[in-house]
Amino acid sequence: MPRALPAALAALTASALLAAGLTGCTATAADDPKTVTVYSADGLKGERGDGWYDRVFADFEKETGITVEYVEGGSGEMVQRALRERRNTQADVLVTLPPFIQQAGSKGLLQRYRPRGADQVAAADKAPDGTWTAVVKNYFGFVRNGKELPDPPTTWEDLLDPAYKDRLQYSTPGVAGDGTAVVVKALHDFGGRAQAMAYLKKLQANNVGPSSSTSKLAPKVDKGELLVANGDVQMNYAQARSMPHLDIWFPAREGGRPTTFALPYAAGLVEDAPHSANGRKLLDFMLTAEAQRQATEIGGGFPARGDVTPAGEDAEALAKLMRGVDVFAPDWADIEKNLTSYVDDWKAATGS
Repeated sequence: MPRALPAALAALTASALLAAGLTGCTATAADDPKTVTVYSADGLKGERGDGWYDRVFADFEKETGITVEYVEGGSGEMVQRALRERRNTQADVLVTLPPFIQQAGSKGLLQRYRPRGADQVAAADKAPDGTWTAVVKNYFGFVRNGKELPDPPTTWEDLLDPAYKDRLQYSTPGVAGDGTAVVVKALHDFGGRAQAMAYLKKLQANNVGPSSSTSKLAPKVDKGELLVANGDVQMNYAQARSMPHLDIWFPAREGGRPTTFALPYAAGLVEDAPHSANGRKLLDFMLTAEAQRQATEIGGGFPARGDVTPAGEDAEALAKLMRGVDVFAPDWADIEKNLTSYVDDWKAATGS
């Protein structure tokens, strides 16, 4: 993503659009002691200013007087941006989906910091060395158009039907976290690399093509431009509040049970961050009990803290959605280590 082209960025502050053409963050922002800059995967900021980030950032600014400057992109995109800026670090907090948060840690982009409340986060949802912790728990999934599909797909095999040609799209593995998750789920469901790539090669006949942003796909599904796309539970549940035709589902193998896996939004303090103290304050704030309760009632996701139990209609609807779905645990260490080869195999299989 070009660093000097504001139009190429989905860069927003939590309180207002940044005037003077923000390119993610500027020298002025880096010099301002009352700011904190967040580089994040998309999904937690509402398209109408009604997302989890919108509420949490506004409350944080009100309580601390620290302005949040926000830069959004795919998980891989945000890590690559932070890598390019290592000699002139701009971000204070990095939020991505796995395996990109692990990648950021292995590349030395994150400094150790355990936010207050991290002791209530499950071991699987935080780094053993304290470089990152989940702030909103989430699960991988797909969406389909519930209005235009009287006989909706339920399996991977259903998606090979010619009826889905140019009406199906998934975000790009290696760039988007949810796109990479398509490969992770296929590896698990088809039982290995060769089998997964053979399937994805067949699926390519129906695939519209690359997309760096998963969040842009759901509106196309809701409008009927697409019939099926990838996504994740938190983002798509939140979008469904204003997109009535979105139907979240989890593909199964033919004759099998639907499967998914945890895909949390994980946050870390950036190494050599210009405002490390403010970054620590924001990470602490994200894990407060109140912010964690809002992860469900506002964000449409799941609390990262095990001692916070969501209640109400949204919590009940999300629990019902997950009922009967087998949740497996990916080997994130292996996936992070071999991510380049998995993406290369995907490119070779699909001709992308």
